Amino acid sequence: MTAVRQDAWSAEDDLILAEITLRHIREGSTQLAAFEEVGEKIGRTSAACGFRWNSCVRKSYEDAISIAKGQRQKRSYLKKQPVTRGAQVAGLMLGELEEEYVRTDGLNENSLSIDAVIRFLRQWKGSFQEAGRQLKMLERDLREKESELTELRAENERLSKEVNLAQSDYRVVNDDYKALIQIMDRARRLAFLNEEEDELKTRFKMDANGNLERLE
Repeated sequence: MTAVRQDAWSAEDDLILAEITLRHIREGSTQLAAFEEVGEKIGRTSAACGFRWNSCVRKSYEDAISIAKGQRQKRSYLKKQPVTRGAQVAGLMLGELEEEYVRTDGLNENSLSIDAVIRFLRQWKGSFQEAGRQLKMLERDLREKESELTELRAENERLSKEVNLAQSDYRVVNDDYKALIQIMDRARRLAFLNEEEDELKTRFKMDANGNLERLE
């Protein structure tokens, strides 16, 4: 359980309360959840944190609250939109820059440090360099796949030609085979007729008077 503290709120406690509450607003969470998290962190009840926020701290962070609400709406909108990886990275970086703005010195106009801007721009550059490398890798993979596809098409065409030649050769051989069967059948028939003629010749014999005699 969270210990109940009776001492006064310090500037550090107020800062923790503001940072956590703004984060919950920005992420679309509830202030009650924020007060519970703050209470766990600084040893106070969520009711005490809520009272402190509404009575004292909130007035100093009106601009920050507006920014956080805008970020929440933007995040909600982007979740519903089909975006590219590069746009997601850029959005997250912009959110980090805005968070840096929120964290610095009560959100005065000149409170955003040059270091934060430089860090943001370096991250932005790095993200686009990484996206460029990934794009080059994808283009290389695409070229390799196109080359493989071309080779497969050529192989398929070659095999199709071989199949067509094999089918043609089969038809020729089949036709030759049929012709050979017909020739052999015709030859068998002729041989049978010749045998019958020989049998007829040997059954008759001419006698001395020129008459044919049938031989049994």
